[in-house]
Amino acid sequence: MSLDLARFHKTFFEESFENLETMEQALLCLDIAAVDAEVINTIFRAAHSIKGGAATFGFAAVASFTHHAETLLDQMRSGARPLAQADIDLLLRAGDCMRNLLVAARDGAEADVRQVAEVQAELERTLLTPSPGAPAGAPPAADGVAVAAPAGNGWRIRFAPHPDLFASGNDPVRILRAVADLGALRATPELPADLRLLDADPETCHLSWSLHLQGAVERDAVQDCFAWVEDECELLIQPLPAGMPMAAVADPVSAAQPLPAAASNPTRVEVAARATRPANDGASIRVGTEKIDALINLVGELVITQAMLTQQAAGLDPVQNEKLLSGLGQLDRNTRMLQEAVMATRMLPMEAVFSRFPRLVRDLAAKLGKQVRLVTVGEQTELDKSVIEKITDPLNHLVRNSLDHGLEGPEERSGAGKDATGTITLKASHQGGHIVIEVLDDGRGLDRRKILDKAQEKGIACGDSMSDADVYQLIFAPGFSTAAQVTDVSGRGVGMDVVKKNIVALGGTVELSSTAGRGAQVLIRLPLTLAILDGMSVGVEDQTFILPLSSVVESLQPLAEQVKPVADAGKVVRVRNEYLPLVDLRDWFGLPGARRLPQQAIAVIVESEGRKVALQIDELVGQQQVVIKSLEANYRRVRGVSGATILGDGRVSLILDVAAVVRLSTQAAAA
Repeated sequence: MSLDLARFHKTFFEESFENLETMEQALLCLDIAAVDAEVINTIFRAAHSIKGGAATFGFAAVASFTHHAETLLDQMRSGARPLAQADIDLLLRAGDCMRNLLVAARDGAEADVRQVAEVQAELERTLLTPSPGAPAGAPPAADGVAVAAPAGNGWRIRFAPHPDLFASGNDPVRILRAVADLGALRATPELPADLRLLDADPETCHLSWSLHLQGAVERDAVQDCFAWVEDECELLIQPLPAGMPMAAVADPVSAAQPLPAAASNPTRVEVAARATRPANDGASIRVGTEKIDALINLVGELVITQAMLTQQAAGLDPVQNEKLLSGLGQLDRNTRMLQEAVMATRMLPMEAVFSRFPRLVRDLAAKLGKQVRLVTVGEQTELDKSVIEKITDPLNHLVRNSLDHGLEGPEERSGAGKDATGTITLKASHQGGHIVIEVLDDGRGLDRRKILDKAQEKGIACGDSMSDADVYQLIFAPGFSTAAQVTDVSGRGVGMDVVKKNIVALGGTVELSSTAGRGAQVLIRLPLTLAILDGMSVGVEDQTFILPLSSVVESLQPLAEQVKPVADAGKVVRVRNEYLPLVDLRDWFGLPGARRLPQQAIAVIVESEGRKVALQIDELVGQQQVVIKSLEANYRRVRGVSGATILGDGRVSLILDVAAVVRLSTQAAAA
């Protein structure tokens, strides 16, 4: 029977990329002054899993390249090669090549052959070059790995697979073939004494094996044969006593012949502790994001339906319909709990983002000749997957900016009485219905005078009377850069404006603060999810609009003397000595009906990007949580609208894009 392995490819690639992340994070944690053997073992196991999977699925290029990295790691963990910084750097580059090869194999594309060939050649040279301080007299194996001869003349192995081994796609015979490749092998299969063959389940693994392996083979090489199933078997490896004969050595496994039936059922031997099945086996499953998105959409429809039922029941007699209203109340509670539970499935820890930066900081610091310490706080703070995917690039640019512009070189820091090693800190925390992300450095801080001079040079409106916060916001202007020269790191002025646009597009805000000589802070505030919104419902004529609650500052009914006309720019309203553009939503959306005077209406003050606008409405309807629907995907883009939702009575309500309204109205007022 032929087996289509292609259906397992997706899982293989997902697990391989996870193993690459594990390798990179562990390599960055290695300290050559205090080597942690378990960290090296973790890196080795990750590489070994990638190589084994690639070989199984026929990705020869991946398996061949990874084998060289695995061999270098094996030298390190066996003690044949002391850990050196150059080897860590080489393994990090090898990880990049492995990722390149995996992406090419996954997408059916061509890998960067030149990069792979260069790193592979360097790996081969390193493996052939004796490492300084390597123990003398260690016999090299064929692939350059120092092999320690085992006690006696081989190994006695007890291999008892768990009954459901077949269900995981593993083949015990393939595993035994791998053992047979190490030396002369005698394999004796065993059946449980209480097993009746007529009752045996063909999908269950009933056999266990006693193996005698003869030859000078390192124990780790034997252990590696079982790496794929170490959590799905009971395994014991013991050295054979010296001089034990291997009478009638047979190798039915390597010949791919059926294993003979056991003549006896020897007593069960002691199980190695490391081979036991973990208690939380099966505690998680992989689910495609499209399935989660579909589930969230259905829950959103359920929320809307529940709101409709609640609104329809509002006019019922509470005495005559007590049971019905009680049931609707229970439905409301259960729906809200279901909604929260489903939304939680899309939440990922910020560790998924923060884990990308140790490598970035390490490589960039080396390029700039700086010493940098990266500190992360709040890695377990959770954020919606869609937000995480879109915030990674802005954070990437902010960290690069801090390292390039913010932190001084070692000599400058020492001259200023600072630690020669600078610190960049990434923080994440929940505040209300938002997540706050901070990027801090202890560098030279922002230069107010330099920013103002550069802004004036660029023709950007600014003045000495501006507050520090407003001056720092000039950094986000398109094309703005204070770099003295353009490098491959920065200086072209095409980063910070994109950072702000991306954050604002997520419904977030970004603020800058600084202390001269002490460092700078970038504070980003984002909604936890893009699927659900806490909003304020406002009415204009017979239409209901939703304002994001995070953008609402306050609401008031202005007095006549607070409203002033502005030539060719509409009206402004004075709120505590601050004049704000007054935007009548009736005019904005071209709604019919008689216009109200501002003092007869309500003004809702909203804020975005540090600027405020007063929105004139007819009434405040209330506060509610709404499910966001894409208006552009179902209709078209509408000026000043970010999406839509369905109200409890079935009507469609538009969700205002406060950032766009503020930007357009303030531009009109400035003109």
